[in-house]
Amino acid sequence: MKIVKHSGDVVDFNPKKLRNSLVRSGASEVVVQDILTRIEKEIYDGMPTKQIYKLAFGYLKKADNSHAARYNLRQALQLLGPAGFFFEKYVARLFEAEKFDSRVNLILQGKCVAHEVDVMVRKNNVISMIECKFHAGRDATTDVKVPLYIFSRFNDLKENQHLLFSGKERISSCWIVTNNRFTSDAITFATCSGMRLLSWDYPKDNNLRIRIDAKLLYPITCLTTLSIAEKDKLLILDVILVKEVINNSHCLEKIGLSPNRVKNVLKEATMLCHSY
Repeated sequence: MKIVKHSGDVVDFNPKKLRNSLVRSGASEVVVQDILTRIEKEIYDGMPTKQIYKLAFGYLKKADNSHAARYNLRQALQLLGPAGFFFEKYVARLFEAEKFDSRVNLILQGKCVAHEVDVMVRKNNVISMIECKFHAGRDATTDVKVPLYIFSRFNDLKENQHLLFSGKERISSCWIVTNNRFTSDAITFATCSGMRLLSWDYPKDNNLRIRIDAKLLYPITCLTTLSIAEKDKLLILDVILVKEVINNSHCLEKIGLSPNRVKNVLKEATMLCHSY
């Protein structure tokens, strides 16, 4: 059976790949097998992977909202746009969870020119700049031109001292974080240049998806019990993580949710932020 990927490529349907994504959602083996059976009955030659995803998401949502929310993670990251400002805030939260101090959206003077820096982090007296490359489309990639450009900015900025966290300090390392993928040339250049990369699937053993699951740092856009407009309102209120809703349910009332809906959202959020 052939299916059509988001990129337009035609590939063989791989039930093992679908099973793995369903298992990662936290669903039980019984639920996973039931969904696989249902989808295998509905799949047809030339079916878009987007449609397969929608079917799986719908069945998961009927079984458990929190499993559907976890399954929806990659799509949820794409909803931190359209410009990527909230993705930058989200990346800062990820590093804060790993005991980094952070600042976002800085204008810093380099040796030659001024630069806008998305995120600055500090840990153990090491200060790093982080450039966030947000992609609203699933198939967009970050190619070698991006690390080439950012490396030149890093070299300009590291020549100066900057007022960052506690007086004048120097930037000593550079990260690039994207919600999608890097091309092989981008990875090769960044590795050769001493830059650090983080994407949906890179590094293999400590990528964005793995870090999010390990720390339960799910973006608010994961939640299936909220509309897109409601998620946008929470982002504007600086509620970026699902965990932040659990600790501050008043924000749900603030955006106009009824007591019953607040209860449903908190139930999903609590289930999502429990280890599985």
